Amino acid sequence: MTEEQLSSYHPPLPPTTEEDRFSWLRLLRSRKVGPATFRRLLREHGSAQNALAALPEMARAAGIDGYKICPPGVIEAELRAAKAANARLLCLGAADYPNALRDISDAPPMLWAIGNPALLRRPTIAMVGARNCSSLGARMTRALATDLAKEDYIIASGLARGIDTSAHLAALATGTIAVMAGGVDVIYPAENTDLARDIAKSGLRLSEQPMGTTPQARHFPRRNRIISGLAQAVVVVEAAAKSGSLITARDALDQGREVLAVPGHPFDARAAGCNMLIRDGATLVRSAEDILDALPPISPKSVEQPPLPFATDTSKAKIPPNTLHQAILTRLGPSPIAEDQLIRDISASAGEVGPVLVDLELDGKILRQPGGLLSLSA
Repeated sequence: MTEEQLSSYHPPLPPTTEEDRFSWLRLLRSRKVGPATFRRLLREHGSAQNALAALPEMARAAGIDGYKICPPGVIEAELRAAKAANARLLCLGAADYPNALRDISDAPPMLWAIGNPALLRRPTIAMVGARNCSSLGARMTRALATDLAKEDYIIASGLARGIDTSAHLAALATGTIAVMAGGVDVIYPAENTDLARDIAKSGLRLSEQPMGTTPQARHFPRRNRIISGLAQAVVVVEAAAKSGSLITARDALDQGREVLAVPGHPFDARAAGCNMLIRDGATLVRSAEDILDALPPISPKSVEQPPLPFATDTSKAKIPPNTLHQAILTRLGPSPIAEDQLIRDISASAGEVGPVLVDLELDGKILRQPGGLLSLSA
């Protein structure tokens, strides 16, 4: 009854009836049944129904008293929630299940999807990085995602604030996939509610968690292996020495994906993880061309591409005055950037930002350098 790693196993035959899908969900939602155990149970018992019948006795044999399989009412509630959210169930082995995920050792048996699952058939690059990204990191992310989208790549990320948000926004008009740590119907962080809704209209949201699940810390590493598994390559833009982005990079290496990283200033802790990856053999990224050179040629235009009608205009978004200090400090790093660029990046007016910059300069937190450049104090 313990979760195990199966390095090589052909996907099971997908469920073909509503009853089969119900049984698959019920088995997967039962206690101590994860992706690898799920696949082993199907292999040993031939069907989810047979596996469900065998679970209580297997639990007793393993010394687990009072084991109960997932009640039918729990699955009925999940299916009702999925219908209300217009979510679609993708089952391992089915034609609409993402090909890239099929062969990873812990492929999720079932995924909830909101949006356009046709994007899963197109070449994908994952972009991940720091939540408290710098202004330069956000700009680099937008530039890379925009240029990769022009080459017909879909951009996948995790809907977190910072680098993830920048990647999704840059690729919203051309195709982006958000892999979520909680339920596909639970938006986290709340500040990305509008972005998540827009992705549902023009892109795709994915999750292996039950509908309505509030994300918890343990869910994020599991989410990360789906992000990397969907992609041909993972690009890390900014990451601390110990961060979830490095977990995603490690997953990518285990899955045989390319790992690439944007270098950063040695004094910026947000670049420490990227610099470590490059030191250990990751491809250094200066532009989208470096990423494309590291990948085999593709022909994505041979796949029918659905119309993706719009991109969100975020230019009018305003940061509340009480958060301007933190927004500025978060965007700045040891490498200087232009003041006008900082103002554009945080979507505030020069009149709002100017007094705050004076306060921060007097406090010794930022340095004003020749040519209108700003940086954090050492």
